[in-house]
Amino acid sequence: MNLSNAAEIRIAILKTGTTYPELKERFGDFDTWFLAHLDIPKLSVTVLDVTQGAPTSQPTDWDGVFVTGSPAMVSDKEPWSEATSRWLGNAVKEGIPIFGVCYGHQLLAHATGGLVGYHPKGRETGTHTVELRDAAMSDPLFRDLPRSFPAHLTHKQSVLDLPENAVLLAYNAFEPHEAFRIGECAWGVQFHPEFSEEIMGTYLSVQAPELEQENLSPGTLMDNIQKTPDASSLLVRFVEFVRECSQK
Repeated sequence: MNLSNAAEIRIAILKTGTTYPELKERFGDFDTWFLAHLDIPKLSVTVLDVTQGAPTSQPTDWDGVFVTGSPAMVSDKEPWSEATSRWLGNAVKEGIPIFGVCYGHQLLAHATGGLVGYHPKGRETGTHTVELRDAAMSDPLFRDLPRSFPAHLTHKQSVLDLPENAVLLAYNAFEPHEAFRIGECAWGVQFHPEFSEEIMGTYLSVQAPELEQENLSPGTLMDNIQKTPDASSLLVRFVEFVRECSQK
C-alpha cells in the first residue's frame, strides 16, 4: 500500500494490567510488546491504562483499539474492568475495529454477552498449535494464514461460552475458543501475538514452581518454544484492516 498520501490513523492500546516484575525489568510492559510490532508509517498509537479507570475518550475518537492481556481475572468483575467492558460494548456498537488479546479477548466476550471463567482443565501455557476453522478462510484477518500455526499462550481463564452471533475462528485440543469475531470488525484471540520467544520463555521460568505443582513440565514446555510469525502477523494485519476502513 502506498502510504505517501494516506491519512494518519489513530490506534488506542487499552492496557489492562502489568506483567511480572522479572519480565517488566527485562522487556518492558504489555504495551511495549505491542508497540514493538507497530513501527508502521502514518500510525499514531496512544496507550490508555484502564486499570486507573475506563477511557475518558469516546470509542469514536479512535480508528482502532487493541486490548492487552492482564494478570487480573475477568470473572472478578473489578470496577475498572466492568467500566472498560461497557466502553468496549459501545465500541462494538459503533463499529470501531477492536483486537483483544488474552484478557482483552475474554473482556470483549464478556462485553458482548459471552461467559468467562476458569478453564475446567486448568492452565494453558507455552507454545501450542492453533487450528483454524472454515469460517477463518473468509475472515479479513485470518484468511491468508495457514490452517494451523504455533502461538504463545498463558492463561487460566477462558471464554467458556461465546457471545451470541460470534463467529468462531480458531481452536486447539485444549482451548475450544482460541479466536472469534463479533460483527464485522471486533476480534478476540486467546493467544499472544505480541509475545517473543524470550518473553514466553521468561513466563515459563517465573511460572515454573506453580507448573510443577500442576503436573506440568517447565522443561518440556521450554523445549517446545518456537517462533510464531503467523500469530504475530495478526497485529499488522489488524492495523492494515483499520487503515482500509478509515479510507472508506
